[in-house]
This record gives sequence, C-alpha cells and structure tokens, in this order.
Amino acid sequence: MFFSLSKILWAILNPANVILIALCLGVAMAWTRWRRLGRWLVAAAAVTALILAVVPIGAWLVGALENRFPPLRELPGQVDGIVVAGGIVDPVMSNDRGQISIGGAAERLFEMAALAKRFPQARLVFSGGSGSLLEQDQKEATVIVPLFQQLGIDPKRVIFESQSRNTAENATFSFRVAAPKVEETWILITSAFHMPRAVGSFRKVGWRVTPYPVDYGTRKDAALPLQFNLAFGLASLNGALHEFVGLFFYWTGGKTDEFFPGPKE
Repeated sequence: MFFSLSKILWAILNPANVILIALCLGVAMAWTRWRRLGRWLVAAAAVTALILAVVPIGAWLVGALENRFPPLRELPGQVDGIVVAGGIVDPVMSNDRGQISIGGAAERLFEMAALAKRFPQARLVFSGGSGSLLEQDQKEATVIVPLFQQLGIDPKRVIFESQSRNTAENATFSFRVAAPKVEETWILITSAFHMPRAVGSFRKVGWRVTPYPVDYGTRKDAALPLQFNLAFGLASLNGALHEFVGLFFYWTGGKTDEFFPGPKE
C-alpha cells in the first residue's frame, strides 16, 4: 500500500505536473464565470516557471542532499561486504530492446566493481527489483547480470535481491539475504543525493553501513549563478523534492531513523 500511494502522491506533487495542472485549470476557468481566478492561476504558473528557469532552487536543494555525507576518502582496512542500491538499469527498456539500457547512476556499479576487485573476499549484494507501479515483473536485478560480467565480476559472487520496489525495501530485503553480523563492515553505495534516505532506511532495519556516496551532480562549494533554463530548473527541483518528500514520509511512516539522516560516529 505504501509503495502504491507514494507513486500516486508523487504524480500529483511533481513540480512539472503542478504547473501543468494550474495552467489547464486557469485556461478552463478563463471561459467561465471564474475567469478572474483562472487568470490568477495562469499568472501564478507563469511566474513559478520563470522563477524556476532563473533561480537554481532545485540545484541548491540537491547540493544540500549531496553534501550531507562526505565522500569516503579513506576505506576501512577490512570490508566484509558491499551493497549497492539499484536504479542503474531500466529493466523495461532493456527487455523491450533486447540490450541493456542504462538509465543513469552508472557510477554506483563502477565503484562497486572497483571495490569488489580491491576486496576480493567481500560479499556483494545488488538490490534492485522494479520501481514501476504497473510492470512489477520487470526486475532490474535480472537484466543487470551481464554488466557484472563485462566489468570482470563473476555474477555467482553477487547476491541479486530482486524483490525491492523502493529504498525502504532495498534495506529490508538486502538485510534478509545478506544476514550481516554486527561486527562486520559493510559499504553502502548509492548516489550522493539519495544517500540520506538510504542510510536512514538501513539504520532503521539495524544495519550500520558505511556510506560511499557517488554520482554527484553539484559542486561542493560552488555558488550557482542565475540562469535561464526551465528544463534544468524543473529537473533538479523534481529530483530534490522527490528525495525530501520521501524523507518526510519515510520518517513519519517509521521507515527511517530520523528525518534527515547524517553522519554518526
């Protein structure tokens, strides 16, 4: 239920959809007795779009997420396991076209491969089912197997967790299949902007992982100048709001240990 509701809710809260709905309602009302309200809706949508095109609000929010956990500059001397969150391959497109379609965040897999070779005794877990509301039979963990072979990693070494649909389930199901011991050191690899929600979810199931953020989209201390790019403004705001809304509902739903998880000793 939580998964389905989150998908429906995000379709409503998506910034681009909100602007589009406001425009459509405003135009429709302009032909009725509520034409004054309609004009206000159209004006509000236009002003909002202009602000997002000029002021990099989304990029600032993404930066706050990405800077929450610093890069792991010094690796532990002993690594017992490495777990990577899915979101790398588009399983629907891969199966449709007959070849692997990388949707983004490929750095997650590249870093996992590098660490796997550096720590040959470490156990490997790839957690990725289907995040689609309607196509749950298309599993990322199934179609991504050939990529491990191309990167020089024997797929038999990897535990492929294919039932998770979101971050909370990444943590829950990966914990079940890996059964990590308290004294073991496990590295969690995911995109930097996604790391707070991921770490919070893993902590909630009792798994104290070492964060290894990758796939940065913003510079650490750069002051983002004004711009004029609505597509970029909407895309960055969309990504940032998706994470912050997710953090809020994960926190209120008891799926993360705190609203905005950060580093702990």
